[in-house]
Amino acid sequence: MDLVYGNMLHAVPTTVVTPQSSKNIKKMNPTLISQWNPSPRVPKIVQSRQPRGIFNALPLVHEAKEGGEANAPLTPQGKYKEIMSRFPRRDDWVLQPLYQYQGFWYFRDYLIGLLAAQENFKPQPSDIVLCTYPKTGTTWLKALAYAIVTRSRFSDSENPLLVKAPHDCVPFFEIDAARNTSNRDPQVPLVATHIPYTSLPTSISESGCKLVYLCRDPKDVLISMWHFLRGKLPEGIDKDTYINLNNSFEIFCEGIASNGPYWDHVLGYWKVSVESPEKVLFLVYEDLKKDTVSIVRKLAEFMGYPFTPEEETRGVVQEIVELCSFDSLKNLKANTSGVYSPDSPYAVRNTEFFRKGTTGDWKNYFNEEMAARLDQIIEEKLNGSGFSFLSR
Repeated sequence: MDLVYGNMLHAVPTTVVTPQSSKNIKKMNPTLISQWNPSPRVPKIVQSRQPRGIFNALPLVHEAKEGGEANAPLTPQGKYKEIMSRFPRRDDWVLQPLYQYQGFWYFRDYLIGLLAAQENFKPQPSDIVLCTYPKTGTTWLKALAYAIVTRSRFSDSENPLLVKAPHDCVPFFEIDAARNTSNRDPQVPLVATHIPYTSLPTSISESGCKLVYLCRDPKDVLISMWHFLRGKLPEGIDKDTYINLNNSFEIFCEGIASNGPYWDHVLGYWKVSVESPEKVLFLVYEDLKKDTVSIVRKLAEFMGYPFTPEEETRGVVQEIVELCSFDSLKNLKANTSGVYSPDSPYAVRNTEFFRKGTTGDWKNYFNEEMAARLDQIIEEKLNGSGFSFLSR
């Protein structure tokens, strides 16, 4: 129930065209064939010139280019692409290349937004940042947090969640707010991000914003991501040729995934939540599914919007839980139609944020050996931290 980026709706992925896959491509719509741009897969890291650090490197984008003026600045997007050209790159996921920055891997278009946010995002001191790894329940967390903080502004029948998708109510700052501050409601102190803790804009720590982090069983994360990315491939092709489960499993275990390695993403927020629990609330998707009411009370308290005894008596907590339930959100008109960020590289149909919203769906896809292997990798990476997915 959340977002993975990379010009998902309008662009077509680049991939290798093999004799086997060409048979599938011949069946495609001619328009799609013309847009399907074959390019070689890179099964290992392409080691470009190492970046000197993003802001130390920024002046380089004004250096003279062949055939151009020495002082002619690049466009903002061109500036970041110039910087990214020196980052390590992987082409494992078909949709877009992944670039490594500050220890994590990102799809190209998303990384441009991240770099822009690090340079430009200015949070409000009262902001609460909802932090997640892709496909860990972001849409649900956004809806719950929004319903909690705006409950005094709107009646049950007027709540914007009834007519707007959660991603439109709570913007991703690396996509929306960093590009245009008018993309957020200044009366709502909520923004969201998929950025790892160590790469958050320094303006966030300097402002004293509170952070809420939601993580999820990595096996379900991978399955959800796998379905989501396969949904971006053109119709009429054999999707297993381009994004099959075995390959996706292997590269996820290697840590090569959007905003990955997943375990490092989790560790960053877990450690700071232990060190500063007043600053970071660390939540687990499976716990939220088991006892939604208790977690919603905890979330409201942490954000500074606790439920009053009178609200508890009126059943306000249960009303919010019901409004933001998977079935309720999935069937609202705002989420059965429309597109998130339609005029940007991050366009995604709102329906794609709602698949199952369950726990344990990985059991329908992994054999015992796969599940045990991923569990072992995650537990080894989290060893000594005090957090374990297996103990949930």
